[in-house]
Amino acid sequence: MMRSAKAGNKTAQQFRDAALPCLDDAYAFAQVLMRTEADAELAVQECYRRALRRFDGVRGPAIRPWLLAILKAVCQEKLDRKPSGNNVTPERRDTPTIRQLIHDLPAPLGEVIALREMIDLSYKEIAEVTGIPVTTVMSRIAEARALLLPAWRAANKAAQAKPTAPQNRWSTARTPVEPPTAR
Repeated sequence: MMRSAKAGNKTAQQFRDAALPCLDDAYAFAQVLMRTEADAELAVQECYRRALRRFDGVRGPAIRPWLLAILKAVCQEKLDRKPSGNNVTPERRDTPTIRQLIHDLPAPLGEVIALREMIDLSYKEIAEVTGIPVTTVMSRIAEARALLLPAWRAANKAAQAKPTAPQNRWSTARTPVEPPTAR
């Protein structure tokens, strides 16, 4: 009985050593897939529970894609159980961040661009996580980039065109003074 407990502790320690460095990447990916922080946290917790139970056979540098594949499955299960009319998105600021623009992409494009640009996985690792061919990964990343660039430009243009209001009643709005032109 004591040997079994020691073996369990050793496995748990090995899991912590291998999986904890991937926690930030898992959370970032879960935020893209789940769209809310609370749902992302729950998905990552479930992912790590499942991964610990299946950890005995996994070793080496393949731990990150393996964990993210489990996370993707967990997120998909949670999204499938959610009522379809309950797509809550976080409040937007005037200028959206890249993360917010990625959230606006169709899910298959958002997940591959997040895995590539936010988590820095290789195309091969992304293919392992998503279960699609490398060529499909490459085309989805290209399509996501093609959609993100004009969205980013449009968002910045709209934010620059929007006049800024005074912050409170004590501040005054100042009109910028243009330098005189030389004649």
